[in-house]
Amino acid sequence: MAELTPPLTPMSLGALLTRIEHEWGTRKKIFDLPNARIWKPDPDVDLGFDFLGRRCASPVGPAAGPHSQLAQNIVLAWLGGSRLFELKTVQVIDDLEIQRPCIDMQTVGYNIEWSQELTCPQSLTEYAKASMLLEILRSWEPLAPFIGPDPGPHVFDMSVGYDLEGISGDKVGTFIRGMRDATEEIARLRTDLTGSWSQFADLDFNPHLSDTLTLSTFHGCPPDEIEAITKHLIDEHELDVIVKLNPTLLGYETVAGIVNDELGYTDVSVQESAFGADLQFDRGIELIGELNSYAKERGHRFGIKLTNTLVVDNLKQWMPEETMYLSGPPLHVIASTLLDTLNKALPGQLDIPQGDAEPGDIMVSFSAGITKGNLADSIAMGVHPATVCSDLLKPGGYGRLAPMLKALTTAVKESGSHDLPSWKADRLALAQAAGHSSTVEQHVASIRGDGIAPYHLTGNEKLPRAVDHELDMFGCVACNFCITVCPNDAFFSIPTTDAVSDAVGEGAGRQQYLVLSEQCNECGNCMTFCPEEGDPAMIKPRLYTDADLFSAREGQGVLIDAGGTVLDHRLDDEAASLLAGLLTSGTGTPLGPNDATESTS
Repeated sequence: MAELTPPLTPMSLGALLTRIEHEWGTRKKIFDLPNARIWKPDPDVDLGFDFLGRRCASPVGPAAGPHSQLAQNIVLAWLGGSRLFELKTVQVIDDLEIQRPCIDMQTVGYNIEWSQELTCPQSLTEYAKASMLLEILRSWEPLAPFIGPDPGPHVFDMSVGYDLEGISGDKVGTFIRGMRDATEEIARLRTDLTGSWSQFADLDFNPHLSDTLTLSTFHGCPPDEIEAITKHLIDEHELDVIVKLNPTLLGYETVAGIVNDELGYTDVSVQESAFGADLQFDRGIELIGELNSYAKERGHRFGIKLTNTLVVDNLKQWMPEETMYLSGPPLHVIASTLLDTLNKALPGQLDIPQGDAEPGDIMVSFSAGITKGNLADSIAMGVHPATVCSDLLKPGGYGRLAPMLKALTTAVKESGSHDLPSWKADRLALAQAAGHSSTVEQHVASIRGDGIAPYHLTGNEKLPRAVDHELDMFGCVACNFCITVCPNDAFFSIPTTDAVSDAVGEGAGRQQYLVLSEQCNECGNCMTFCPEEGDPAMIKPRLYTDADLFSAREGQGVLIDAGGTVLDHRLDDEAASLLAGLLTSGTGTPLGPNDATESTS
């Protein structure tokens, strides 16, 4: 990526709506998600829950990460069934130079990217766009048969970090106030509702995008700083606050023992120095109680989030940087163990079902290695919500959400229950009958015992499939992985034309894959899962609609207008001719007649 060019350039609301209309009309997809992967709630089972007193129609959503910073990310997650959105963490330093590649999902999960890749004003705009798009899609007639008569309520949960100075400053403060009241932003965006979308121009869009916030303390944030930030957010912005805790609370010996010994990841070097710099367990117990009392005294709610990623040494050296952050299956075992430990150290305080006692009032949000296979057991522990990141970076992407919710629905239904509270009560009774004090304790006993296989190295060491062939610009095995593993929906496909088939021969494949360059931040995830040798984000045709970005960046690229006409290119003449034919044939480019991107100024 050329120096000083933004990693992401968001699409305008008008362009996103045009994409929706064009893709649905030509592909029966929205942002490349097939209609078969759109979640339709079962009317006989209520998967709703209360998030800090606000109703959500499902207990699943994207964690603060690559799936929750662009408007189309949030639309894709909503279509998949998400109703709680933990938005990307915003901080005062909003022009970070993040090294690439920054995501490694080859086996478990590692990353080096840890904050938003948009400016604070851009983040506010994206969330306002996303909120408006969800309200429009609720009422869009073509979608009605696929989402049902009532998709149910959703909640946007802000996330900010990482110190008091930055959070209390004007930049982050303006972002939070804008999320509390986005009236001006919505009025500006409403002008994009033209053409067939003008029917929604008078919709009563809710300007209150969010009034809850998950504080990302990240690693090394002192306890006094955590306390001061939380109190500032409650007092200054009148927010209900969740504090995200780190896995280091369990202590180095316990965490390293789980990762290296119990789970067999002997090649993972847990960074011992990170444990001394982080919040310690005893002080953490005090802090949770103190902050809960502080919030209640002021008429607000408080919760905790388990957990942040785990700091490990970068021994693989596939990504740059000396440190990387582990997620996925091993983190699920660590976070579940931490929840059990906290639950026992805070009897009757956490909102977790246990024994005959009433649950406490400290809500527990959970994000650590959630999959279709463990979602039901995780929700049964009493956490709400269970947010997802690593699993959505695997082949299938956002399309993995609906099967998760269908599996949870089946589990509730087969128990004879019709909602989550009664189902959790049944699960608690079964746990107690098996000799466990809580469903948390039962789950931990399982995943560190007979049910360890999905979390152990032996269950996660298989590498993505590969073929001995160099990836070409035109022609590949057409596995579709580049589309589904991209969190930003930067890839799309077009059926191969006769001209491409004639030029490439047998290797042309069924589909040709193209990259919307302004949506690609070169995270590396498509390269990890591409069966062929090479980086799809660099090798497949890179399309630009912004002339300045096209000029500023290097390497192959094609400047097009919103209708797909080639305006300029850095390709050989034959490749440019083949591409021009693709973009104007059949389904063509998903872009339409509106400007494709926001201004880069």
